[in-house]
Amino acid sequence: MKRIGVLTSGGDSPGMNAAIRAVVRKAIFHGLEVYGIDQGYAGLINGQIKKMELGSVGDIIHRGGTVLYTARCEEFKTLEGQKKGIEQLNKFGIEGLVVIGGDGSFQGAQKLTEHGFPTIGVPGTIDNDIAGTDYTIGFDTALNTVIDAIDKIRDTATSHERTYVVEVMGRDAGDLALWSGLADGAETILIPEVTYNMNDIVDRLKRGAERGKKHSIIIVAEGVGSGVDIGKEIHKKTGFETRVTVLGHIQRGGSPTASDRVLASRLGAEAIELLLDGQAGKMVGVESNKIVSHSIEDALSRKHEIDQEMYRLSQELSI
Repeated sequence: MKRIGVLTSGGDSPGMNAAIRAVVRKAIFHGLEVYGIDQGYAGLINGQIKKMELGSVGDIIHRGGTVLYTARCEEFKTLEGQKKGIEQLNKFGIEGLVVIGGDGSFQGAQKLTEHGFPTIGVPGTIDNDIAGTDYTIGFDTALNTVIDAIDKIRDTATSHERTYVVEVMGRDAGDLALWSGLADGAETILIPEVTYNMNDIVDRLKRGAERGKKHSIIIVAEGVGSGVDIGKEIHKKTGFETRVTVLGHIQRGGSPTASDRVLASRLGAEAIELLLDGQAGKMVGVESNKIVSHSIEDALSRKHEIDQEMYRLSQELSI
């Protein structure tokens, strides 16, 4: 293998640039040429492909977002779109591809592999919802962003003696809500993996008020439903002054933490090792702080599971 490509796809996450940097520099270290593909699979179809040098990834390890940009591409979900992408890869003489993104990006990578084009996936998403890895690139940074926001919200919740509902991202996964809720001492954490009972939430709030508690923080994962609707229902059932904060896309930005930079560097470098070893259709990940690889097909067939012990602990500490 002499020439490889790299792209980022789907939602951006802090640390993607560190992963791009690792892919480019590791590949050049091994004598490979590297081509960056702008705008994800859409850019692949359109031939938005450029050669990258060492200087192309200089001074980006600390930057959020992705210098290769990203986009969602419905056309690439079709056989025709996939063939167009492979035609572009062949046109540029690219023999292997590294795809950095979430499950949608991995689905595209799997399709390329099925068509005989060697592809390796690197998990980059703040949702931490990919099976086969303990952590995805961007999760730790997003988590710290959420925690910082909740710390500030707690200050005003204390001052005004209010109940605050904070909606966080995560799609259908509850990791961001669970980890931030436990780290910030939230009274209630609602995640899509566990069915909640509104009466239990109301009872907990009332018990807290009876013992003199002046404010409460409730974390809602977006996969559960609207934080605004949940806040209205809580106010209706308790009469407590309730405010709702939807953190939104602030969670996807910012300079990546040290943890995300190191994880991205390790995973990006491993992706090159797999391509050089003749591997295809694999994803890289980290389990018990060891770099591992699994087939993308296997990762997509399984669901990322939350830490049930951590969830039980959050309940025990929020009595």
